[in-house]
Amino acid sequence: MSGRAAFRVHRKRSVAAGHAGLIKPESRVQARTDNGLRSLLTAIPDAAKNASERKWPAVHVWRRTVHGCGGTSMADQILVPFHGEGSGTGGLAWGQKGIWQTIVLSGRSKTMGGLVRVPVGLTVADVAATLHFVMSRHQALRTRLRFAEDGAVRQEVAAEGEAALEVVDVGDGDADAAADEVRERYQSTNFDYTDEWPVRMAAVRRDGVVTHVVAVYLHLYIDAGGLNALIADLAARDRETGEAAGPVTAMQPLEQARRQATPAAQRQCDASLRHLERVLRSVAPQRLPEPIDPGEPEYRMIGFRSPATLLAARVIAARHGVDTSPVLLGLFAIALARMTRISPVVVTLAVNNRFRPRFRDSVSPVAQISPCVIDVADVTVDEAITRAWRAAMGAYKYAYYDPTQRKALVERMTEERGVKVDLSCFFNDRRENRASPTGPLPTEQEIRRAVALGEHRWVTDDEPTAQSLYLDVNDAVDAVDFTMSANVRSLPPQDMEALVQGIEDVAVEAALAPATPTGIGPVPVSA
Repeated sequence: MSGRAAFRVHRKRSVAAGHAGLIKPESRVQARTDNGLRSLLTAIPDAAKNASERKWPAVHVWRRTVHGCGGTSMADQILVPFHGEGSGTGGLAWGQKGIWQTIVLSGRSKTMGGLVRVPVGLTVADVAATLHFVMSRHQALRTRLRFAEDGAVRQEVAAEGEAALEVVDVGDGDADAAADEVRERYQSTNFDYTDEWPVRMAAVRRDGVVTHVVAVYLHLYIDAGGLNALIADLAARDRETGEAAGPVTAMQPLEQARRQATPAAQRQCDASLRHLERVLRSVAPQRLPEPIDPGEPEYRMIGFRSPATLLAARVIAARHGVDTSPVLLGLFAIALARMTRISPVVVTLAVNNRFRPRFRDSVSPVAQISPCVIDVADVTVDEAITRAWRAAMGAYKYAYYDPTQRKALVERMTEERGVKVDLSCFFNDRRENRASPTGPLPTEQEIRRAVALGEHRWVTDDEPTAQSLYLDVNDAVDAVDFTMSANVRSLPPQDMEALVQGIEDVAVEAALAPATPTGIGPVPVSA
């Protein structure tokens, strides 16, 4: 970026601190986003180095005292100006509509982001320069909602404005605790959808030196693929000037919404809804057994790090000529069917949609969900994995639709069948690299030895999904790492542990004895 931008210190009182000093164990929110944030921040020091040489304007510094974090800290709020190309008002794009439905249903803002400890030498000016860059560059990050009297929700993109950067000074106090308190506050406090920009950012300093950066984004304007696109855009900047590598060519939300209103997009939507209707008419209503305890849903999360699953998945993927993602999907379907005795297995996939024209590099939410039906009855484990791959390809194709029309279809089908079909069993492969490593394939002995290395853990879930079952596949070194949340009324903790362990068991079985039957017979559809 150029050196023209000036930053000023805001005198307005910022959001009150809360949950001071809480450092939680591993959580869903942190696990999903801190790695991405770390990658984002590695792009700051070189590309923004000129910003740290900027002469700051003389200002009156307003400060507030923040109690907690193991002591007392002071906070300034710097207003960072931005100015970008493109502005206007329009409807929500399809990816945004789906997230907004979730926000309305839960009553809570959905966020992405986290905190990261930064390298020595990073300055507040560097962080401010990055905030200026991303706000100026990407329309989604300078967007707010507008609500019409008839209830319609629209988005408004601003050409310019000021974004707040909070600077928290802890003196010689606990910077780790202070940063975690800021993260907790940013993630637990609902956004003001009409007046607040969808980016909350803070720099935490100890003895005047920046130690942590916290960045939390409103999920309505960015998803995991959008965060990766933002990271890549920052990393591509000129290392001397900080200027962008080129103009933004990806489709941004206002243009998405306009194109999704065309007849061509509606035809795609219609095809996706026909796929969904076929699923809703043909499958069993339930995904899990009837609740043992009919009380209010109670959700827990388990994690499982499995080196053996990774080794086995490499062997299976090589045999099928695919990457490891459909392999893991198939293994999950077999393990789930063996536990529930329900087949076909219906798994809802989170599809990033980045393969669609001009979506790959879009800093916006374009992911949508799509049901994937996998019949694992009366076949071998190897054939079940082939079926999972084919079913996943269809689900990817039909993950592009208007969520408002989808909601109406689900309601109509519930009325026709007299029962709601549960589509809340999710599989979400969030790994950046799903390809198998090159080189010799693992041997049988290596796979069997790795079984002893598996590790289970119970995980604090900051934002329960309220889904009957949700399996995430996470980036890990030399292993497949799963986190799975479930309603323990239907899937007690011992069954949750057995299910994630069952995925590894099926993986070893499919790698070493692919002709083994799944052991699942045909199950009649009721209702």
